[in-house]
Amino acid sequence: MKNYLLVTVIILLAGSLSAQVPYNSGLPNGYTKKAVVSEEIGLTMVSISYHRPAVNGREGKIWGQIVPVGFVNQGFGNGKLTPWRAGANENTVIEFKDDVIVEGQPLPKGKYGLFIAYDPVESMVIFSKRSDAWGSFFYDDKEDALRVKVKPKAIGNNVENLKYEFINQKPNSAVIALFWEKLSIPFTVEVDFLKQQYEALLAESQNPRGFTWQGLNIAANWALQNNYNLEKGLEWATLASGPNFPGDPTSFSALSTKASILLKLGKPDEAMAVVRKALPYGNPGQLLQLGRQLIATKNIAGAIEVFQFNYDKNPNQFIALVGMIRAHSAKGEYAKAVDFATKALPLAPNDASTKGVQAMLDRLKSGSDIN
Repeated sequence: MKNYLLVTVIILLAGSLSAQVPYNSGLPNGYTKKAVVSEEIGLTMVSISYHRPAVNGREGKIWGQIVPVGFVNQGFGNGKLTPWRAGANENTVIEFKDDVIVEGQPLPKGKYGLFIAYDPVESMVIFSKRSDAWGSFFYDDKEDALRVKVKPKAIGNNVENLKYEFINQKPNSAVIALFWEKLSIPFTVEVDFLKQQYEALLAESQNPRGFTWQGLNIAANWALQNNYNLEKGLEWATLASGPNFPGDPTSFSALSTKASILLKLGKPDEAMAVVRKALPYGNPGQLLQLGRQLIATKNIAGAIEVFQFNYDKNPNQFIALVGMIRAHSAKGEYAKAVDFATKALPLAPNDASTKGVQAMLDRLKSGSDIN
């Protein structure tokens, strides 16, 4: 009798253990495929882990039938009305490594269960703080982190296995779209790309890259070009062009970056003091570019000073002569500008330069400023 009971217990236990073998063990799982898709939006990595159910001959029966409309009672779980799991089997899980904006609404970084309450006119995409459940049987709206409404879109081709893709990508945003059968449900995710870039540069300025004037100048020039946190950009440029390590006080690039930031900050006198320090270290092309930047900021006197320095140092060079054309044009001295253009024309290094100077001549002769 004891032996019989022992055998019975072993058989029951074995059956119980086999029933608990998870489907993730590698056994076939019907018509679904497990998938993960990940991409960066800005500098934020976004990952979606999901299962890909197949249409499997059910054309015309997916949306509104296999995928119900709105919230439904599935007859199992917590008994509440639930949305679709946006895939098959376990939760569809979406993870954001940084804070994002979804359809114009903020969503903190983290891992979320992704659900969809389908409607042919306007569907609801739901991000739930619960990301470890099986499907949506135990979905609870109290765990929602965000709900957004989006419009489903018909697509021409048939997608057999459900999939997620990143489309319409821009530097600071992308559309994440679910595709299945002949329908797409898209939602837009955005990031504060400038903030991310700034924070990355800030971190780099404190690692080995920050121990070179070149790295600091790159960071400062980024602040200048993007008009972002110019005070920090000035700090970087000051270090890059300073006399102490890791600065290089003879770097025209670092000095001109600092001068340009000072101009944007509305400090023209300080900017010109830096420009004068930079002048001896600039080549003809750099000096021409600096003069043009000063004209763009309406600092005509400063631009003329740079153009004149360039000409005095390089009197027979084409680029220096072009600077003098611009200098006299800026002062309204068109006849003198024409004289310099006439001198520059035979020194033009290529056809494009020849055409450029000829165009200047034509405008100057008609009494128009070329700047």
